[in-house]
Amino acid sequence: MSLAYQARNHRAPKHSHAAVVFGARTTDDDLRKTIPTFQIVGLPEAEVKESKDRVRAALQTARFEFPARRITVNLAPADLPKESGRFDLPIALGILAASGQIPQDRLAAHEFAGELALTGELRPVRGALAMTLKASRDGRAFILPHSSALEAALVQDAEIYPAKSLLEVCAHLAGQAPLARQSSQPQAATAFYPDFAEVKGQLLPKRALEIAAAGDHSVLMAGPPGTGKSMLAARFPGILPEMTEEEALESAAIQSLNGGFKLEQWKRRSFRSPHHTASGVALVGGGGNPRPGEISLAHHGVLFLDELPEFSRSVLEVLREPLESGRITISRAARQADFPARFQLIAAMNPCPCGYLGHPNNQCRCTPDQVLRYRTRISGPLLDRIDLHIEVPALREDELTSAVSGETSATIRERVQAARLRQHRRQGKANAQLGTQEIEAHCTPDEAGTALLKQAINRLNLSARAYHRILKVARTISDLAGNDGVHSQHIAEAIQYRRNDR
Repeated sequence: MSLAYQARNHRAPKHSHAAVVFGARTTDDDLRKTIPTFQIVGLPEAEVKESKDRVRAALQTARFEFPARRITVNLAPADLPKESGRFDLPIALGILAASGQIPQDRLAAHEFAGELALTGELRPVRGALAMTLKASRDGRAFILPHSSALEAALVQDAEIYPAKSLLEVCAHLAGQAPLARQSSQPQAATAFYPDFAEVKGQLLPKRALEIAAAGDHSVLMAGPPGTGKSMLAARFPGILPEMTEEEALESAAIQSLNGGFKLEQWKRRSFRSPHHTASGVALVGGGGNPRPGEISLAHHGVLFLDELPEFSRSVLEVLREPLESGRITISRAARQADFPARFQLIAAMNPCPCGYLGHPNNQCRCTPDQVLRYRTRISGPLLDRIDLHIEVPALREDELTSAVSGETSATIRERVQAARLRQHRRQGKANAQLGTQEIEAHCTPDEAGTALLKQAINRLNLSARAYHRILKVARTISDLAGNDGVHSQHIAEAIQYRRNDR
């Protein structure tokens, strides 16, 4: 036998869909007296292969004996690619345990992750929050670098032991100098967002965004340049309900995988705004070792796509599945990755290539064919999946020069939270997530509303999907009004948000 170390690969909890790798086990016969070699097997990436030199230097700097024997490190399962430097600490501990320099009995109760410097110091690792979630649910203590502990401590009741060096970890395992347990991370202060009161005019777009926030609906805003589309979108997260503990953990765990999570972002809804030159992989995720893309980084937050027709059509089409299912599956030859993508889509576009079609003051110079080609860059199936289509017109002179007097985000958020609470008490989810049978149970309109809806189907040639989305939007409008049923006035307002999808 030539097995020196075996790392177990744990998959992250189902809602975070992140691969977690840590842990070490050894046996007495792991090392054999033969020609000294050190190899790592199990599809290691380049940064994992380079851990051999980091581990050797760290052990020697810490005055441990590096065995002059044949050492084989096996990263299991063998068919899953391994990346990042978080394997350094488990590999070093496995070698020390196999050579009898530290006790093996305490390894089984712990999980380990950490990159080693040549001096033996521990450096931070990416994905600490996701790994902590898995270790906590498995009932195991987690030893990780000190600089990653604050992020990991966001997981309530997790047993976390931060360490600054390999020597501190070894002293803890030997019972000579136990590591201090990391205390739970205190709750962050209230998240700050730009205020809706700063937006002049645009009462109808504000009303539509309030409906979208209350029911978790997607929105497409169309209007000339400079009418406030981007300004409205940037303020949209400020009227969304406060994040629950579970939502905050899911969102933070996904961002932690890409190394983009910061403590000051805790319980702050993410706002992702990729440029229209972004590729499909950047938007939905992917790569040889699949990573989450913009739609997953916007999980429980907002994905804002400005200048929607300027995106590549093939890129936009990949949004169709996650808009319906709330998740994205990325398949590669070697593996398949499943990431959550429960985001709210806010998109913006101009009415024509020059942007001034229908503008009261500026003349449009686009031909009808140019306008048609511009608008058909967005496919019908994608438009069908967007719940609310609204116009953001140019402001009048009196609106532009008047003092700001609109409602604040806090006032709007109170109504949104009350409506969202009604939905969760009634059906346990937001209206936008209702299935077909749930729509029939909770969104059936009265007789007048049904008659109005039939007329709209005939005149607007609405699809079955558009019909269901009108019912869900009408249910949200009713919830904002505090009504139990869906009436004709709710249906009428919902229909007007579908007038532009053809």
